[in-house]
Amino acid sequence: MLDPSSNNELPAIPAKRYFTIGEVSDLCAVKPHVLRYWEQEFNQLKPIKRRGNRRYYQREDVVLIRQIRSLLYEHGFTIGGAKHRLEEDAEANTPDNQQLIPQLVRELEEVLHILEEV
Repeated sequence: MLDPSSNNELPAIPAKRYFTIGEVSDLCAVKPHVLRYWEQEFNQLKPIKRRGNRRYYQREDVVLIRQIRSLLYEHGFTIGGAKHRLEEDAEANTPDNQQLIPQLVRELEEVLHILEEV
């Protein structure tokens, strides 16, 4: 993922569960209409919508918006390039299930062996 130090000038994210679009706009230094546009462009960004289609962002959304902001404004990526970079980062952070399954089977066999001894 991107280096969080690139967002040093932004305020700290408060310990809240939900944020309004205005709060996120202030926290990320991005105008609300830009946030609404990014929702259309970046599939990962899906705020909760409640009464009257009001958006409520969670902490993960705010962190993602800061990453998108950094890619676009500080690193000079295009929207397409930023999408590709975020997808690459998501794939890199996802464990390869083909390698994970044999390890899980071995661990379960060990647990079974321990339980049989008891």
